[in-house]
Amino acid sequence: MKILITYFKLSPKRTVYVIIALLIAGVAEGISLTAALPLLSMAMSGENNSSGGEKILQIIKDLGIEPTALGMLLIIIGGIIFKSVIMLIANKQVGYTVARLTSQLRLELLQAILASRWQYYLHQPIGSLSNSITTEAYRAADGFEHGVNVLALSIQVMVYVVVATFVSWEITIFGFLIGLIVMRILNQLIRAARRAGETQTKLLRSLLSYLSDIINSAKSLKAMARENIASSILSDQTKGLERATRREVISREALMALQEPMLAGLMATGLYLALIIWHLPLASVMVIAFLLIRILTLLNKIQRRYQGLITQESAYWSLRKAIETAKIAVEKNTGTKHLITIDKISLHNIHFSYGTKKIFQDLNFDFPVKSFTVISGASGVGKSSLLDLFCGFIEPESGELNINDVPLSELSLHKWRGLIGYVSQETTLLHDTILNNVLIGAPHLTRIDAEYALRQAGAWEFVSALPAGMETLVGERGGLFSGGQRQRILIARALSNRPLLLLLDEPTSALDSESEQIICKTLVGLAQNLTIIVASHQPVLINAANNKLVLSEGKLRPL
Repeated sequence: MKILITYFKLSPKRTVYVIIALLIAGVAEGISLTAALPLLSMAMSGENNSSGGEKILQIIKDLGIEPTALGMLLIIIGGIIFKSVIMLIANKQVGYTVARLTSQLRLELLQAILASRWQYYLHQPIGSLSNSITTEAYRAADGFEHGVNVLALSIQVMVYVVVATFVSWEITIFGFLIGLIVMRILNQLIRAARRAGETQTKLLRSLLSYLSDIINSAKSLKAMARENIASSILSDQTKGLERATRREVISREALMALQEPMLAGLMATGLYLALIIWHLPLASVMVIAFLLIRILTLLNKIQRRYQGLITQESAYWSLRKAIETAKIAVEKNTGTKHLITIDKISLHNIHFSYGTKKIFQDLNFDFPVKSFTVISGASGVGKSSLLDLFCGFIEPESGELNINDVPLSELSLHKWRGLIGYVSQETTLLHDTILNNVLIGAPHLTRIDAEYALRQAGAWEFVSALPAGMETLVGERGGLFSGGQRQRILIARALSNRPLLLLLDEPTSALDSESEQIICKTLVGLAQNLTIIVASHQPVLINAANNKLVLSEGKLRPL
């Protein structure tokens, strides 16, 4: 019941609407069944000698309705039509809610991950995150649909129980109790489905994380003829997932297979008791048989739906755990100040380490503004970490990064980052248009801003020559363009919000010499109005810079 309550709390208003609609539909179905009872009794015996039928006829007369065959049929048809309309409305709301919950869970996880500390984000497996956003979110929302169906079927059972009680309360209680006993017996299969679902969730996260790593390493593995090794490793993991899926299928099919013979046995027992032991009229027995079949069938459906709910439950809890863990790791910033210009950037007594490895030791430096500065140094010395320090991704263990003599800790990180343009080592673009790649994440920017940024980045010449211009698709990971063109589009993205500080991390490491020269020329031109800091060991960039620095043994010094 905990998961049902949890699901309903996710969308309380629509859940209430659905419950009200289901109750109304149940009442309509009850009215139809009530009107059908005397007709069934008369059809079986030639007259209405069923005590239940007589009670219902008396109720209909008390309501001022003439209990003719035609009147009964109209009540039955009207009730069925009304119930169908209400169920259509209810199911539509369920469909809307499932779609909304899927989006809501995906967005909540994505927002929590993006709002987390950078070091936490770096340790999140991309494949596992992708699985949570896609598969787990869908499975979790699908569980809501199963939960609503459990509720709808339960209401129908209550309606049939009430109507059956009019005919014979003894048989009704007997049948209902037996149905509950059968459900209890078959509950072992429900538990097996729960365990299988939990195993599937764990294995899917692990498999997709590993699969993501394999895909990223595909080129090198294939070049060394090692793709078969990857296949065999993935095969071992998929076998575990296959076994879990097989257990789920077996438990589901076993449940369906056992329900039917049990139902037949119960009905035979019920008929024997009614006709031989309790000597009930045949008309009443047939009516109650019809109602009990419906009750037991609905109980079986409830159990199957509940099994589906339990199977999907683990996906919801796994996704919820990922969200809550990310929220605990939220990036904290209490700064409130913001700047409109950058006149001075200073490092004062900065110390920072990764575990036992010291990166910065008593680091002091004043960076010249509106200039082109290149920071070189051996691989792993901390060049990228220095850029991370500027972005607020890492915090020094001691010392301060000051902007205009204001400590970064006192600035609003969001406002500060709005003054930064950042270009990473990777030249991967979204599979979208050039325009959307430049303006991504900035809905306040326009085509004018995109054109300005592309011109500033030296990309407008080749972009404007394309038949579709900025509406040209860049292809998967930007594969339709050269490395230099991709890099200039990424620089345009960094320039689109007209930053005051431009940070670049090894921007030409994967480019040919011609593309590298173009990027250098672009940066030299931009340095007239921007403060540019580049982490790179490329000689061409170093030679083009106004200020040349080397990072070594945790300190910066002129090159």
